[in-house]
Amino acid sequence: MEWIDEGIVLGVRRHGESSAIVELLTREHGRHLGLVRGGAGSRMRPLLQPGNSVRAVWRARLDEHLGYYAIESTRLRAAAMLASSYAVYGVTHLASLARLLPERDPHQDIHDMLEHTLDDFGDAGDAAVHLVKFELAMLAELGFGLDLENCAATGDTTELIYVSPKSGSAVSRQAGEPYRDRLLRLPAFLRKHEADRNGWSDQDLQDGFRLTGLFLLRHVLEPRGQSHSDARGGFINAVNRHRTGTAAKLVNGSQCVR
Repeated sequence: MEWIDEGIVLGVRRHGESSAIVELLTREHGRHLGLVRGGAGSRMRPLLQPGNSVRAVWRARLDEHLGYYAIESTRLRAAAMLASSYAVYGVTHLASLARLLPERDPHQDIHDMLEHTLDDFGDAGDAAVHLVKFELAMLAELGFGLDLENCAATGDTTELIYVSPKSGSAVSRQAGEPYRDRLLRLPAFLRKHEADRNGWSDQDLQDGFRLTGLFLLRHVLEPRGQSHSDARGGFINAVNRHRTGTAAKLVNGSQCVR
């Protein structure tokens, strides 16, 4: 058995003295493990960091075997990500989300979205928006997608600013106003007609994580006896600290100019 595929490194664990078992999210073959000879050595270690993209050749005598990977890098992101705490937490959390997918079951759209998410981790706010959207995509991929296109009460497609915590469906401003204290807020970056604008507020990001967090916990994690990864909370806190620090620098800089 042999195949060649694109993959994103999710995790690595040492095996024996010099080898490593590498977990990839491949485009055509899904979440897949394989043994890399010399994977624990100094030459291969930088290639096998979570978040890196690789080209992988997998070989095994039978399809159900662990098999062996021959790996070469195509995009090394890990070194740059180590420079910011939110990126480190973010990569760890993204890997934990990808592990919710059945092993060896292809999910091409999720692979491509993960690639795009990792490529756009340079700004903390953008990284947070992408991560919320990735969580939303994971809900849909696992069969628990939210309906954010139409109002659950009226069918309207405009002014959708709430989400029902029971049904996961959008609710318009007018229909939701009497129940606003019991509804979730739909952040602007998830609204159909506002998703392309920039400059998301801290409240938008908090609303996004609260929304996806509730449904991930209820429909995906708790039924498996799991809870949110520590990395998720670490990512949210690190993004908040980064954005607060950046805002403070801008204020101080403007004061100095004056």
